[in-house]
Amino acid sequence: MKVFLTGATGFIGGHVARKLSERGDDVIAWVRDPAKAQALADLGAELREGDLSDRSAIASAMAGCDAVIHGAAIYEVGVPASRHAAMQAANVEGTENVLGAALDTGIGRTVYVSTIAAFGNTNGAIVDESYEHPGASFTSYYERTKYEAHQVAKRLIGEGLQCVIVQPGGVYGPKDHSALGKQMLDLVAGRMPLVPFPELGLNMVHVEDVAKGILLALDRGAVGASYVLGGEITTMRELMEAVAKVAGKRPPRGSIPTPLIKAIAPFGPVVGKLMGQPPNMRELISSSDGVTFWAKDDRARSELGYAPRELEPGLREMLIAEGKV
Repeated sequence: MKVFLTGATGFIGGHVARKLSERGDDVIAWVRDPAKAQALADLGAELREGDLSDRSAIASAMAGCDAVIHGAAIYEVGVPASRHAAMQAANVEGTENVLGAALDTGIGRTVYVSTIAAFGNTNGAIVDESYEHPGASFTSYYERTKYEAHQVAKRLIGEGLQCVIVQPGGVYGPKDHSALGKQMLDLVAGRMPLVPFPELGLNMVHVEDVAKGILLALDRGAVGASYVLGGEITTMRELMEAVAKVAGKRPPRGSIPTPLIKAIAPFGPVVGKLMGQPPNMRELISSSDGVTFWAKDDRARSELGYAPRELEPGLREMLIAEGKV
C-alpha cells in the first residue's frame, strides 16, 4: 500500500511512519523542511516538500496513493493570541485542504487524527464517540481548532470522503516534548514537589499504542466512524503518583493551590517562563481547573482489536527508554 502521511515529523506521526515502513507500505511524507526529516528518509519514506496551505500541491503529491493519514497539527495549550492564526491555519484550514484533496483525488481510504479534546470538558463523565461537544465555549484555542477540524472531517465524509476518524487521549512516550511530558521528567528529576491541577482528568495512552490504533483504523475501521484511542482513565495527581512509583521516587507532597496560580496569571508571560509553564496562564487554568478529558475506547477494542497497555508498564517503558530508571 502507498500511504500519504502528514505530521510524519511529529511525535505520533514518526511512530506511524515507522510502523507503516516495517510492514512494507510505501510512505509519501508531506514535510515543510526535508532537512529536518532525515529520520523519515532513513526509513525509506519519499519526502514531498510543502505546507498545509497548498491544496493543489497536496492533491498532486497524493495522486496515485492508496490511502491518506492526516496527523499534522499544532498542539499547544496556553498560547498567546498572536499564535491563534497559525494554529487555525494548521489545524482547521490544513485539515480542510488535506482531506479535501483526498476527496478530490478519489483516495480510497483516509484516516484523520482528531483528539479526545474535540469533546471538550466532559465534566466528570466518561463519554463515548456519540458524545457531541456543546460548541458554545472552549477550554483552549487548541480545543476550539480541533473541534472545528473534527467538524470539517465529518462534513467531508458526508460529501463522500472515505474517512475514518481516530481520537487519541493524552499521549505519552519516549521523546515526548509536550508540557505534560516535561512535567513527568521534572518529577523524576526531583523538580516537582507540588502537583499543579491535581484533579485534571486525563486518558493517558502510550504513543506506540496510538500508532497501532491508527493503522488498525486504516485497515479495519468503518468509513464515517470515530474511534477513541485511549489507555487509562486517570487524573493528574494519579498520573504523577504512578510516575513516582515506577521511578522509585517519593511522590509529590501536595498540590499547587489553584487560587495562587490564578493570582499570578496576569503575569503569565514572565512567571510562566520561570515556572516552566506557557505564557497564557489564563488559558492553562481554563483547560485544567476542574476539567476532565475522559472518553472510553470500548469501540476501538471491540471493532478494531485495539489493545493498549496499562499505564504503569507504559510509563516504565518510557522511563527506561529515557534512561531514567
